[in-house]
Amino acid sequence: MSKRTMALALGIALGAFSPGSSQAAEDPALLKDMTAVIALLGHPCGQVVSVVTKGENDHVATCKDGNRYRVYLDAAGRVVAEKQ
Repeated sequence: MSKRTMALALGIALGAFSPGSSQAAEDPALLKDMTAVIALLGHPCGQVVSVVTKGENDHVATCKDGNRYRVYLDAAGRVVAEKQ
């Protein structure tokens, strides 16, 4: 997969978690998208089971294996997943 395609996929998936969406933590499609974002960034997760929105484009995802990641856009507009 090209870097451009991966960046586009990450942007679309992260955009689905806007703060206005109250169903973000419960919608299986959104949890699947966040799982894909974390996997594309090369972090172990398995499956995201919950998401807490901290702000616009700033979320904490909890994985089935117990790992937690802060997923957000940095100043350059790139998607970042930091282990918590």
